[in-house]
Amino acid sequence: MHDISTPAQKQKTGSSALKFVVLIGVVSLFADMTYEGARSITGPYLAVLGATGTAVGIIAGFGEFAGYALRLASGFLADKTKRYWTLTIVGYAVNLLAVPLLAVAGRWETAGLLMVMERVGKGVRTPARDAMLSHAASGIGAGWAFGLHEALDQIGATVGPLIVAAVLIFKGSYPFSFAVLLVPAVLALSTLAAACLLYPRPRDLEPLSSSLATKGFSGLFWIYLAAAACVAAGYADFSLVAYHFEKAGSVPDKWIPIFYALAMGFDGLAAVVCGFWFDRKGIAVLIIGALVSAFFAPLVFYGNFYLALAGVVLWGIGMGAQESILRAVIAGMVEARRRGTAYGVFNAGFGLSWFLGSMVMGMLYDFSLLSLVVFSIGAQLAAIPLLLVIKGKVTQPRG
Repeated sequence: MHDISTPAQKQKTGSSALKFVVLIGVVSLFADMTYEGARSITGPYLAVLGATGTAVGIIAGFGEFAGYALRLASGFLADKTKRYWTLTIVGYAVNLLAVPLLAVAGRWETAGLLMVMERVGKGVRTPARDAMLSHAASGIGAGWAFGLHEALDQIGATVGPLIVAAVLIFKGSYPFSFAVLLVPAVLALSTLAAACLLYPRPRDLEPLSSSLATKGFSGLFWIYLAAAACVAAGYADFSLVAYHFEKAGSVPDKWIPIFYALAMGFDGLAAVVCGFWFDRKGIAVLIIGALVSAFFAPLVFYGNFYLALAGVVLWGIGMGAQESILRAVIAGMVEARRRGTAYGVFNAGFGLSWFLGSMVMGMLYDFSLLSLVVFSIGAQLAAIPLLLVIKGKVTQPRG
């Protein structure tokens, strides 16, 4: 693709693009405050309600799978109808309002259903939102745009669990913790409505370019998807990690959401750093991130309080690298008019692998912790040869 915008157009577009990224980042800040605050205690909550380790693994994995699988349809629908804002708003509403309803769940089956619905809402809105963000990313740098968005996202993901921890300390109630999260949910939806009014056509944020239409996705796209699927399969959901902390007693109940908040803080920091360097070094940054995070499993599942803490930090760093760079790569691989579909396809494959991996790890947890750890490390390291294949062959748009 060749940029045909004038310097003045680039400067104006870049300024608006940055403002749009920040505004959507604020939406994500409040949204993550809501559902990540909830996710920091859903594992222990299910345990208290009587769920088994297998049930927790299946609920967490199926929720992720349902959310990611829906992205295939919602991404295609977004590109087909061009109703990116409609899908984004509806998805956020389902995603966020399911959280306070957990306060009145009563049974682990009902709580599990609401957890799945929260993920479904995220699945509906993510491809459309990411496609809109990719237009801004093309104006200011894909790594920087998605890294900045993820950093703002993770501020909320850090504050949310801390709010939950404070509620547990002073009220000692899981239901009341979920109810309190209605406040950031409303703030997120209000900010989203403002963003829609201010930027009704995010496509205009991308510098004008000439490009040739292509059929299907390139071979590099599918190799990249295979690598991401390996990472997803081996990445234990925090619900299972928190469940282990509750069962093993390695981390006291009131410390679990604090651990999650710390992980989200390192997630946000890693997102900015990795996004910045990705615009300069490319896929190599993702390879390093995969190597660093691959060994969180033995620390969280076998370690004492302090080793578990170190494992959670590695878990957060890996999440930050994934959340910023995985999306940024797509912006440089696929032309603008097909990015909703591309994000949908990519996320569906990623989610299927996450579901299968979570299901396997949930079952392995009830059978053998050692086998769980070996599976986790092996699956993540399997991504590295695939990433090496495409290293140097993917270029990213920069503002």
